[in-house]
Amino acid sequence: MCGRIGRALIVAGAVLLAFSIGPRAQTPDAMPPDVLFGRSIAIIRAHVGTGDELVQRRDWNVAHRHFMFPLEEVYGVIRGNLRTYKTPPFDGALKSLARIVKAHNARQYPKALQAVESALGAADASLEARQANQPAFVVQVAVAILQAAPDEYDDAVVDGRIARPISYQVARGYALQAERMIERAAPVLTELNSDAFTEIRENFAQLKQAFASVNAPKQPVLDVAAVSDRIDKIAAVAAGLRYPERAPH
Repeated sequence: MCGRIGRALIVAGAVLLAFSIGPRAQTPDAMPPDVLFGRSIAIIRAHVGTGDELVQRRDWNVAHRHFMFPLEEVYGVIRGNLRTYKTPPFDGALKSLARIVKAHNARQYPKALQAVESALGAADASLEARQANQPAFVVQVAVAILQAAPDEYDDAVVDGRIARPISYQVARGYALQAERMIERAAPVLTELNSDAFTEIRENFAQLKQAFASVNAPKQPVLDVAAVSDRIDKIAAVAAGLRYPERAPH
């Protein structure tokens, strides 16, 4: 399940790939440090986003599990890198948010959520300021988190049924977070290659058929192979994009 992702994040990696994304999924130990840190922040965002959806449905108990994941699996891994990326410590904000969700405290929830969002925003801003080509980097990190989704989806589906709803929600969160990140780069990607970007969007639309609701269906809409195929196609098209030396920020 999602614990595999957290444990794998411990190892940092090598040299930043120019301005393209390899078509094969990189393991965390092969990722450049900036990409690895960005992926960690994206994973936190994915869980926070899923948790927020569940809170809006007043499904506080399941939401609490998603808000706990960053504390249990991710924060300890990135703690030593926060100073490098000019990100103020935010474990206190994560703990406060998880505590408020556990207490079903709707009144204090928005302020607690905003504190976490502000810290994640600081991390994103610092990361992107380090990049010569921000759109290329954002897409690279988006693909890195997207390629973590198939393992979670595979864990969710057992004998043609979604037997582990939490793993379904994790896979869904990663897919939606990746799409949000790629859409941020939409103006540049459209200018680079509008046909390729249209293909990326079409594959996301097909992929999201599997994840129509935050609540897992009893049976998967797409099987594991179909989900992996859509993700592989998105990664392959992204790998073919070539950015100008310095794309506009």
